[in-house]
Amino acid sequence: MIEAFVKPFRLKRHFKLAIVKTGILLFISHLLPLGAQAVNGANYVSEKSVKDAFKLSANGSSATLFANSADYKGVLRALLDLQGDISKVTGHQPHIVYDKTPSQKELVIVGTLGKSEVIDQLVKSGKLDVSAIKGKWEHFTLQVVNNPLPGVAKAFVIAGSDKRGSIYGLYDVSSSIGVSPWHYWADVPPQKHSSLYIKPGKYTEGPSVKYRGIFINDEAPDLTSWVRDNFGTVKPSTNPPIRAGVSNYGHEFYARIFELLLRIKANYLWPAMWSNAFNEDDPENPRLADEYGIVIGTSHQEPMLRSQQEWDRRYIRTLGTWNYKKHADTLAKFWREGVRRNKDFESIITMGLRGANDSEMEGTLQDNIAMVEGIASTQQKIIKEECGAQAANVPQVWCLYKEIMEYYNNGMRVPDNITLLWADDNWGNIRRLPDDKERLRSGGAGVYYHFDYHGDPRSYEWINTNPIAKIWDQMSLAKQYGADRIWIVNVGHFKGYELPMQYFMDLAWDTKYWTSDKIHAYTRQWAAEQFGSQYTEEIADILNKYTKYNGRRKPESLTPTTYSLVNYNEAENVVKDYVQLQKRAEALYDKMPANLRDAYYQIVLFPVKACAQVNEMYLSAAKNELYAHQQRASTNAMAARTRLFFQKDSLLMNEYNHIYAGGKWNHFMDETHIGYTTWAPPRKNSLDAIKLKQLEIPASAAMGVALEGSELSWPDEDTKPVLPSFDNYSNSQHYIEIFNKGKLPFSYKVSTDASWLTVNGASGQVDSVDKSIWISLNKAALPKANAEGVITIVGTGDPVKVKVKFSKLQLNAAAPKSFVESNGVIAIEAAHFAKNTAKGGRQWKEIEDYGLTLSGMRATAPANAAPAVPGKDAPCMEYPLYLSSKDTAEITLITSPQLNVMPGRAIKLAVSLDDQPPVDVVNVPDKFKVHWSNPAWAQTVVKQARQCKTTLKIKSPGNHTLKVWMVDPGVVLEKIIVNTGGLKPSYLGPPESARTL
Repeated sequence: MIEAFVKPFRLKRHFKLAIVKTGILLFISHLLPLGAQAVNGANYVSEKSVKDAFKLSANGSSATLFANSADYKGVLRALLDLQGDISKVTGHQPHIVYDKTPSQKELVIVGTLGKSEVIDQLVKSGKLDVSAIKGKWEHFTLQVVNNPLPGVAKAFVIAGSDKRGSIYGLYDVSSSIGVSPWHYWADVPPQKHSSLYIKPGKYTEGPSVKYRGIFINDEAPDLTSWVRDNFGTVKPSTNPPIRAGVSNYGHEFYARIFELLLRIKANYLWPAMWSNAFNEDDPENPRLADEYGIVIGTSHQEPMLRSQQEWDRRYIRTLGTWNYKKHADTLAKFWREGVRRNKDFESIITMGLRGANDSEMEGTLQDNIAMVEGIASTQQKIIKEECGAQAANVPQVWCLYKEIMEYYNNGMRVPDNITLLWADDNWGNIRRLPDDKERLRSGGAGVYYHFDYHGDPRSYEWINTNPIAKIWDQMSLAKQYGADRIWIVNVGHFKGYELPMQYFMDLAWDTKYWTSDKIHAYTRQWAAEQFGSQYTEEIADILNKYTKYNGRRKPESLTPTTYSLVNYNEAENVVKDYVQLQKRAEALYDKMPANLRDAYYQIVLFPVKACAQVNEMYLSAAKNELYAHQQRASTNAMAARTRLFFQKDSLLMNEYNHIYAGGKWNHFMDETHIGYTTWAPPRKNSLDAIKLKQLEIPASAAMGVALEGSELSWPDEDTKPVLPSFDNYSNSQHYIEIFNKGKLPFSYKVSTDASWLTVNGASGQVDSVDKSIWISLNKAALPKANAEGVITIVGTGDPVKVKVKFSKLQLNAAAPKSFVESNGVIAIEAAHFAKNTAKGGRQWKEIEDYGLTLSGMRATAPANAAPAVPGKDAPCMEYPLYLSSKDTAEITLITSPQLNVMPGRAIKLAVSLDDQPPVDVVNVPDKFKVHWSNPAWAQTVVKQARQCKTTLKIKSPGNHTLKVWMVDPGVVLEKIIVNTGGLKPSYLGPPESARTL
C-alpha cells in the first residue's frame, strides 16, 4: 500500500512531499504557488500538473463531487461549502452527485466510515487504505486512488473516521486551495487560481487534543451591539421568560461561528452568556450546533447546560441569585430540565457550582468543599437518571477556577470520570497541571485559557495582546503534562483575535509539529493564507512585532510612568519602535490590492496604528509631567500633544466602526481602553485619569538643561550635573537637553574641554521646542587612560557645567564574546549564552520571540520531574563576563510570569560565578497566591514578567563566567542583569551589553 504523506516543515514557501513511483517513495521539493497550505506545513495542492496528479479544476471545469445522501448532515453541508470554495477560487463550480456513481472519469469522493456506502465499498475492495484513521477520533485521510469504481479512472478521496473527521478533511482542502477560514469574519478574499491539482499519495491527520474550543465572553458592548444591529433582538416571551431588547444570538449568527470553528478544526463552544441563553433564546441553536458537529457546553460557572440568564429570568425577582444553601431543590430541578432538554445533542456538561455572576460562594472552606462534593454527586445522579444507558458516555468537566482550585488543593474529591479543567490566572499563566496520579484519571484533564479578561487587577478586552510564543509555552506544557482532553480559550468579543485563535487550535491539532522554533514560521504561513505570498515576510514581521509589543504591556495597563523617560532612552525607544511599525504597515497598505485592504486593515494596520497612537499619547503625558517639574515652556505643548493623540484615537475608533469595510463591523471598537482607575473598564474613554499640567509661561527667556539619566534640571539644582560615563566599548554617546522656560527664544552654545568628545548641534537657538544635543566619543582621539572633562552650556543666565567621565576598559585579556561591564551593569539576553549543556532529558530550550525583549530560554524536563541538582544532573547555560568591579554583584533574572504548576513545591533555578557553589533562586514560591489581594501576583501579571534576585561574590575584576542552572522545569529565562551599582530603574531592563570580539 501507499505510505502516508510525510509532514515536513515548509520554509520560504518550499515543501517536500512523498509521491509514488513504481512503489517507491520519492521526495521532491517544489515551489509552492498557493498562499495556503495544510496546518502542519505540508501541501498536497499544486497549480501545475505533476505525474499521476488528480485534476481538481482545470481547463474550464472542476471535478464532480460524489457522496452518499445517507452520510451525516454536517458532512453534506460542509461538502456544499467545498463546492462553493472551489467555485470562488477557480470560477468553475463543480457538480455534486449523490448515491449513483457519476459517469465522469475523475471524481472527488467524500464520506465517513460506516456512514458512506461508497467509502465502505472502497475500503472493502482494498482500494482505500483507512488503517491510519479507523476507530480514531476526528481523523481524516486524503488519497488519490486509481480505478476506484467501475468506469472511474481516478478519484480524490476525502474520508473521515467520524463526522468531524470528514468535515475537517473537506475544510482542509478548502484551506489548501486558497480559502481562508476567516473569509467572513475578517473579509479575507479567496486566492484565485486557474487550475488546481492534487498530488498523488496519501495524507492523514488527527488531533492532539480531543476537545478544542472557544468561550465567547465579555461580549458586551462590542459583539452584543453588532449582533443587535445585524440580527435584531430575541422575541419577548413568557415561556420561556425572555425580556424585550435581548440581542439575538440566534442560529443565523451561530451558523457563522460554527463554520469558522470547523474551518480551524475546533469542535467545542461555550456560547455568549452575559445577557443571553443559547438554548432558549433560539431553540434552533443546539439543534444546528449538533448538525454542524459543534459540541456545546456552558461556561465554567454555569453547570448542567443551564445558563445563568435562564435562572435569573425565572427566579431573580423571587428567589434572588442562585444559592445552593437556600435553593437546593429548585436548582436540582433546574439542572434536570437542562440535561433533559439537551440529552440528544452532543454536549459536555459543566459540573460543580460557583456563586452567581462568577463569584465566590459564602461559607468556610471545609463547609464549601463538602457542599460542592454533594452538588457533584447530585448532578451525576441527575445525568444517570435522565440519560439512562448513555450516561456513561456523557462527557463531564469541572473547571477548577479561582477558589474552586483552592477547594481541590484542600481535599475536594472529584469523581474520576469528570475532566479536571485547570484554569490559568486569567492572564495566560496556567495555575496547575496534573501530577502523575492525576494523569491516570479516566476523565483526563484540560485547560481553560484567556485571550481576554474582565476583572482584576486590570481588565483587557480591547485588542489582541496575545503573542503566540506565550501560547506555545503554556499550552505545550499542558500537553506535556497530560492536560489534553479539553483546551478552551476565552476569546472575548471574538473579532480581532484571529491569529492567536487559529494558532491555539492549530497547536491543539498538532502539538508535535508546532514546536518552539516555529513561532515565526507559523506567522509566515498564516500571513500567506490570508494575503498570499507577495508580502508574506513583511506582514508576518509586523504581526510578530505588534503582538510582542502589546504582550509586554497591555494597552489598558499603560500609564505615563510605565516606561522610563530618563533611563536607557526607554520610553522614546518603545514609541519609536511602534511608530516605525506603523509606518511600515501604512506603506504596505498602500501597496495592497484593493480586494485585500479590508482584511489587511483589521488584521494588521488597525491594531498597529491604534496601539502606536496610544503609546505616543502616554509618552506625551509622561513628558508633560516631567517637563512641568522642570518648568519647561514645552510643558503645555506636551499637554496639547497628549490631547491630540487622544483625539486621534477617537477618530480611529470611529473609522473602524463606521468607515472601514463600509461600517460592516460597527461597534467592535466600542470597548473603552483609556481612562482606567480601577480594574473595571471606564464608562467612556477619557483623559481624566491623566492629570495634565498647564503652566503659566513667563515672557522672558530662561535656559534650562536636563541630562540623560536624571529627572533634575539645571541651573536650578544644587547638585552638580554629571552625564553617565563614557567608555571605549559600549557607552559611546549620551544626550543633553536644552530647553526654554520662557516665551522668547534664546541662543545657546555648547563647548567642551574634552578633546575625546564631539558635540552634535554645538550652537543654535531654542524657542518653544527643546533641543537634544548628542555628545559622542571621538574615536580618533580616545584617551589612553581614564579621563574627566567638562561640557559647558551657555545661554541665558549662568552657564551650566556638566561633568563627564571616560573609563578606559583594558580588555586585552578578555575572553572572546564576553559581556562587558559598563556604568556598573551588564545586561544579557538569555539566548546569547556561550555554552548550553543539557543533562539527560533536561535542557534549556529557546522559545522564539518570547517575552519582553529578544526571546526566552525554557527549562524543559519530563513532566513532574524532580528538582535537578546543579553540578550533578542540572542543565547549565554559561555567559562569559568582563567585570571592572569587585566584591559583590546583584544578579537579577527576568523570567516569565509563570506559576508553580507542580503542586507542593516552589519553582527554582540557580546561579553561580566561576567555580563558586551554585545559589538557589526562588522563581515562584510554593503556594504562591493567585488573587487580587496579593500585590506580587498583580504586579507580575501587569508587567508580564517576574524578577528574582540574589547576590554573588566577585573575587577580582576581569574575566568571569556566570552560570545559570535549571532546577525546576517550566521557568522561562528572558534576561540576566548583573548589577555592580549602576542599574537604573526601567521596565524592560538595560539594553544588552556589548561583547568582546
